[in-house]
Amino acid sequence: MVKNMKLHMALSFAIAFFLVSGYANQSQAQIASGIELVVDGKNITDIAFPIIENDRTLVPLRFVSEEIGAQVIWDGEKRSVQINKGEKRILFWIGSHLVDYGDGEPFGIGDVAPISVNDRTYVPLRLLGNALGIGVDWNGDERTVIVDSSKSSTVTPFYDVVVGYGKTYGTIAGKTEIHVSAPENIRRAASEMKLLLLEKDTAKGYVVAKVDPFSDSIEYLPRVGDNGDKVLAVAFYDGDKNFIGGDSISATIDVKPQISIYGVSDSEEIKGTVSIGQYIYFIVEYVSYEIEDAESGTIETLDFKDPFGKYDWTPENGAYSIKAIAYDENGNSYESESVKVYANQEKRLSLTGVSAGMTISQPVRLYASRNFDVIETQYFIRDVETGETSILATIPYGGYTWTPGAGDSGEKELMVSVKDTAGRLHESEFVRVTVDGGPRLMVTGIRPGQVLTESVEISFQSNVDLEKINLLLTEKATGRGSYVAKDYSIDKSFELSLPEIGDGQMSIRAEGFYNGEKVLSEDVTFEIYMGTLYEAKPIVEKDEFLDFASNLASESWQKTGMSAAMQTAQAILETGWGQSVPVDKYSGKFSNNLFGIKGTGSNGSVTSNTWEVYNGVEYRVDDEFRAYFDVQEGWEDHKKFLLERERYRPFTEVMHDSTLGAWAIKRAGYATDPVYATKLINIIKRYGLRRLDQSGI
Repeated sequence: MVKNMKLHMALSFAIAFFLVSGYANQSQAQIASGIELVVDGKNITDIAFPIIENDRTLVPLRFVSEEIGAQVIWDGEKRSVQINKGEKRILFWIGSHLVDYGDGEPFGIGDVAPISVNDRTYVPLRLLGNALGIGVDWNGDERTVIVDSSKSSTVTPFYDVVVGYGKTYGTIAGKTEIHVSAPENIRRAASEMKLLLLEKDTAKGYVVAKVDPFSDSIEYLPRVGDNGDKVLAVAFYDGDKNFIGGDSISATIDVKPQISIYGVSDSEEIKGTVSIGQYIYFIVEYVSYEIEDAESGTIETLDFKDPFGKYDWTPENGAYSIKAIAYDENGNSYESESVKVYANQEKRLSLTGVSAGMTISQPVRLYASRNFDVIETQYFIRDVETGETSILATIPYGGYTWTPGAGDSGEKELMVSVKDTAGRLHESEFVRVTVDGGPRLMVTGIRPGQVLTESVEISFQSNVDLEKINLLLTEKATGRGSYVAKDYSIDKSFELSLPEIGDGQMSIRAEGFYNGEKVLSEDVTFEIYMGTLYEAKPIVEKDEFLDFASNLASESWQKTGMSAAMQTAQAILETGWGQSVPVDKYSGKFSNNLFGIKGTGSNGSVTSNTWEVYNGVEYRVDDEFRAYFDVQEGWEDHKKFLLERERYRPFTEVMHDSTLGAWAIKRAGYATDPVYATKLINIIKRYGLRRLDQSGI
């Protein structure tokens, strides 16, 4: 049995240390000065000195192995070392804690990964004993590591962590609960527990799940692409991302795709809205729904839906057959069983756009909210005092914008009536409102806060027949005002010519006359800027952006665990391959903001464009976007933005996986684009970005 030697014993006898250069991953490896290395009675210290790494003594694998008659094979592409001794085969990988002990033995997890120093592979003493099944002892009196191939040892785990699944560890065909047993000291020291799926020949793979370190289990949701003989490894990491314990087990993955609908069941009668989802036991890119009308045979297809979310369905009356179709990363489709339902909806009709008790003094948009088809829609107004009812509008369907007139003042009731496809009339409840129908005048074509850079057409709206219109323009800095239009017709638009006015902050107000009295519009304050305008700029050349973004994403992935593939895809999508990064439209100041985050950054902000609505019209207006001193700051701030906001907590739970993360960030409201998630997934797939998330243990 190999003694479980502690490196602090070696350290206590070491006379001096000096840094070894050339170590592949730049760790603080040190020569264990004063310690002798003896293999089968031969002192080989002069050619194979031990070193210290993370408080462990490491010895050169090739020299020790060859001294005991073992063959050492180096694979530069896989960065692996294979030792053959008799019928025994052992496989190590540089930088990996995973060990293949061969001969049917389970894969093991070492406490210190093998390292490369000056083209020599060093492994921990105990790992060497485990691997070769030989005696490795420490003589404290003589400060000597003794390797004795005549002695035997057995493989003993480095950690009291045990991972398993099911009762027989059979084939994994779908979603599987992985059970984890670990001592309290490891759980307390850890900040997270990860489940990795690794290839047996490279020790590389992907993080497939991440949970709290005190969890007794971790759920594995496989991909079809995971199929094969693999290694499942559970790894505990502390707050500095250091590996502090784990275990591994061989597993055969053979996904048997299954999908079924929930939220509705066969022969169910639907009244109202139902939320439909699907049980999926493997990772898919998206789902579609096919809804067939049993009477007409027509099929409605709803594409690119969230495979891990729900879809709200409000069917019209009739019989339907509905099924879900899931699509994996290879484009293969898998259908659920069809579910037959019958919708027996009570026809519902209500007037929206106004609410009981409100005062109406401006135009309002009235809507008929309904759950059935119509061929005619009428909007009515009723005088509360007289009971007189009149029609505001008759249209086939849709909304109607009502502008109260002078004669509409007082307590009124509004209602909508519709005629269904069978010719039956349906009426909503009346909504009681107070109407202030006094003369009103509005200016359209310009909105408060807008920055004008070119001439605009200004129009006028009123609820009364105005005799004439005057347009007053006032310079805010001086208070001087002048009429730019007099005795103008309300039916005509007016061109506000900016070159004739000049730069500065202005306000504009329309004046009309009704029955000899003046009617005023609101003052609309805006800015005129006729100087140079700067447009978004590239961060690098387009053909360089993939490498540029990938490097930033990979560095961030190492720190945060957020999928580098998804980070890269977001940067590509948000900036058009790095060619459209916001700048200050007035000064040209570059933002280094690759994700369009509004607000103030480390370098202040830049003014760019966004959209707002005023008086029912959409206008392009200025808004402030975060600016950074360099792109690295901007990249890190975006990750902080996602990691620290409560709304994105569900995203952080699955951010290790690019597909799960893309749907979770969409579900959290990151983007309004209904196909934002599938756009990210398609970019990742098209450019092979998932390789950026490849990991080891």
